[in-house]
This record gives sequence, structure tokens and C-alpha cells, in this order.
Amino acid sequence: MENRSCNNDQMTLRASFYAIFLCMLFGGNAVAIKFSLSGVGAFTAAGLRFGISAFVIYIWATFKKQPLRINKKQAMQLFILSQFFIMQSTFLYLGLTKTTASHGVLIINLLPFFVMVMAHFFIPGDHITLKKVLGLICGFLGVVLIFFDNHGLSHDLIIGDLMILFTAFFWGCNIIYAKRIINNFNVIQITWYPMIISTPLFFLGGYLWDSQMVKTLNSTIINALLYQSVIAAAFGFIAWNNLLQKFGATALHSFVFLMPLSGVFFSVVLLGESLSIYLILSIMMIISGLFIVNIKFG
Repeated sequence: MENRSCNNDQMTLRASFYAIFLCMLFGGNAVAIKFSLSGVGAFTAAGLRFGISAFVIYIWATFKKQPLRINKKQAMQLFILSQFFIMQSTFLYLGLTKTTASHGVLIINLLPFFVMVMAHFFIPGDHITLKKVLGLICGFLGVVLIFFDNHGLSHDLIIGDLMILFTAFFWGCNIIYAKRIINNFNVIQITWYPMIISTPLFFLGGYLWDSQMVKTLNSTIINALLYQSVIAAAFGFIAWNNLLQKFGATALHSFVFLMPLSGVFFSVVLLGESLSIYLILSIMMIISGLFIVNIKFG
């Protein structure tokens, strides 16, 4: 895929506020999932989210005249990519049925570290440096602290935390594989097709394994589903990639530390989750790790 970034690390003030706004939206996604899971089964919720997202992105792609047709080789590559997508989404939704949103949003922010380690082995020219190792250590220490959080360390909580850890791992696999094949696609194709492939499978999973596909529907649950699908997935994806094209990844990376911060904030304020000393220390360590990895010296 053609790199249309202007390679300019100096973002305008307006673009910076826009990036901050988007990071806060992404941070609140785990909270929206928790709200939706109170009325909809885990697999069903995933099916609804990605079905709605795929529809919105299709409308946008049609309006912008973005090509969606693919050939046989691309279809096989997207099928493989979709398996990673299905695994990451399954562990995310099942994990959040057992753990808290604040735990989930912190553990999922190990994603950049998983990507960093896997990129060292699978992406030519992308090597681990001492700076990255220090950031990696901080990030993982932050996650270790989560397991000392004072929620009682119930069996379900630990299982849920481990599921979110697998989410970050499979999401990292998704990103690394996408990086290897991205030149064969436009960004819409590589995002839209995994949603199209996974949506019927999630609904099938809901029919087979959700105790109830839909337990109850109210305005809160519907708004939570729309937030995940339209705001975080469709709008967030389009807006973020527009910034990526204009300013490049390096400039945007300086804002990623806001995601765990906003996620925990929304978890405490909207879900009433407690903010223990271990959770505060975990936030500080994970944010420090992200900052160390993404800071540019010199």
C-alpha cells in the first residue's frame, strides 16, 4: 500500500486535540463492552458490533469509492488474518465477562509490547533496542501489579485477566501479519473483510454457547453497542487513519498512553470500579513503558 504520510512529526494543535479525543474514545471501548454484556451474550455482542461496523464502513467505502473487490490470493491472506481477528475478539469479549473493565483496558495495552517483540522476529529491519527493552519491562511489571489488585483475586477474575492477555497476544499476531501483507490491500479491505468473515461465526457462537443471545435490551445497552461499532470501530478507524496519512505513525504514537488512562477513568466513573493502589501503580508503570518505547531522543 502506498505510504501517503507526509512524514511530518509536528502535528498541528487542532490535530493534537483530535488525536487526544480519539485516544479517549478508544480507551472507553472496554467500558462500552462491559455495559453491552449486561444484556447480550459475549458472542452475540461481538457479532452485533462487527456486523454494524462492517455495514457502516461499507457505506463509507461506497461513498468514497474505495475498491473492495479482491482476488484469490488476497482472499486466502484475509482468511488467515481473520483467524487472528476472531481469536482476539473472542478472548476480549469472554474475558470481559469475567474481569473488570479497568483490568481489561490495562492488560490490553500490552499490545504495543507484543507487537514490538514479534516485529523483531517477523518484520525486516524492525529491531528491539535497549530503550524498547526498558519500556517492555515497565509494561509487564505494570500488568504483574494488576494481579495484586484488591478485587479478591477470584478464580473468574484471574481467568478473565489471562483471557485479555491472550487478546493482546492474538491482536499482536493480527497486526504483524497485516504488516506483512498490507502492500497488497487498501486499508478498508484489510479492516472490512475480517469483520464480514467473523460476524456470522460470532452469531453462530452466540446461538451455540451464549446462555442467552439477548437477555435484555435497553437504551444503555443499545448505546453501548453503537459506541463500540459506530464510534470506536467505524468512526475511530476512519478518523485515526486520516491522521495517520497526514502526520505518520511516529507523531500519533506519542498519544497512546492516554488510552489506558482514559479507560480506567471511565471504568471508575461509569462502572463504579474501585481504584486500588495496585491499579494506580499499574497505570503508572504501563504508561511509563509506553512513553519510554515511543519517546524520541535527540
